[in-house]
Amino acid sequence: MERAVNHTTQNLLVTGGAGFIGSNFVHYWLARYPEQRVVVLDALTYAGNRASLAAVESNPRFRFVHGDILDTDLVEQLLAAEQIDTIVHFAAESHVDRSILGPDAFIKTNIEGTHSMLKAARRVWLEQGARPHRFHHVSTDEVYGTLEPDAAAFTEKNQYLPNSPYAASKASSDHIVRSYHHTYGLNTTISNCSNNYGSYQFPEKLIPLVIANCLDGKPLPIYGDGKQIRDWLYVDDHNRGIDLIIHQGKVDQTYNIGGNNEWTNIDIVTLVCELMDQHHPKGAPHLNLLTHVKDRPGHDRRYAIDATRIKAELGYQPMETFETGIRKTVEWYLQNESWWRQVMDGSYQDWLAQNYV
Repeated sequence: MERAVNHTTQNLLVTGGAGFIGSNFVHYWLARYPEQRVVVLDALTYAGNRASLAAVESNPRFRFVHGDILDTDLVEQLLAAEQIDTIVHFAAESHVDRSILGPDAFIKTNIEGTHSMLKAARRVWLEQGARPHRFHHVSTDEVYGTLEPDAAAFTEKNQYLPNSPYAASKASSDHIVRSYHHTYGLNTTISNCSNNYGSYQFPEKLIPLVIANCLDGKPLPIYGDGKQIRDWLYVDDHNRGIDLIIHQGKVDQTYNIGGNNEWTNIDIVTLVCELMDQHHPKGAPHLNLLTHVKDRPGHDRRYAIDATRIKAELGYQPMETFETGIRKTVEWYLQNESWWRQVMDGSYQDWLAQNYV
C-alpha cells in the first residue's frame, strides 16, 4: 500500500548521468543542493558523453564511475562505499528508431539492467541492515501507447499498451520496479515523462537534429505527414518534478510529468527553422530543407500527459514556457557546437543513412 514517506537525501547514485536528461539532472542537483554528494555511473555508450559533465568534474562532491548497470557487484560496492541513500535511475537505451533496428540492446539494458540495479539495492539497503532509502525509476509516456486526436491525456491509471520495443522494455522495467516494492519492501517511485528537450541532447532526436542540419544545409527528415503529436517538456522542469517525487512523493506511487504543451512534429520543425532563420540567416529560409521520409513502423500518433496527480500532491508546475525553453535550447546548441560535433562520428552518420531512407 502506498504511504507518504518524506525522504532525506545526502548521497545520490545517478545512473546514465552522462546522458541527456541525466547530465542535466546532475547539474541541477549539485547547484540546488551544494552540500550533497552525487556519484554518476555510466557505461558511456553512444549517447553518453563525459563532456556533458565537464563543468562539475572538479566539484569535490561529484564522482564519475565508468561502469555498467549490469555489473551488480559494482553497484553493490558503490552503494556501500559511498553510503548511497538515493538511486535515480536514468540509464536506458531510449531511442525508438534504434529499438526498431536493434531491439536486443533495449531488452538487455532496460530490463536486465534495471533488475541488476534493484538486486543490488535490495541487498545493500534491506538485507545488510535496513536503512532509509529511495529508488526512483525514470520512465516514459510511451508505455501507455498512442492516443486518438480527441482522447483524454494519459493518467497514471491508463493501461500499458507499448507499441515499440523501446516502449515495451520500459513498461517491463516499470513493472519490475513495482514488484520489488510489493515483494521485498524496497522504497520505490516511478515517473513517466513526456518528450524532453534542452541542452546536451544527442543529435539523433528531433530538435537537435533540426538545428544541426540547418547549420550544415542538410535535409530535415520528418516521418510521414509530420502530424504526430507530442507533449514537450523542458528538461529542467522534468528534473524539478523528480526532485519533488524523491523528497515528498509516496512510496509505490507513479507520477506523470508533462509540460501541457502539445505540438505536431512538423510545427516543431517549423518553429525551430524560424528561430534558426533569426540566429543563422545564412541558408534561410531553413524550412526549404524539409524532407518527408517514409514513416517508421508502429509510429504512435499522439502522446499527451495529464500531470494532475503531481500538481495536486506535490505542487509541481513547469517553470519554462515552450517559447522560452525552445529559444534557450536553440541558443545553447549554437553556442556549444563543439560539443555536438564531436559525437557525430562515422557510426552516427551510418545510422542516419540507414534510418532516414
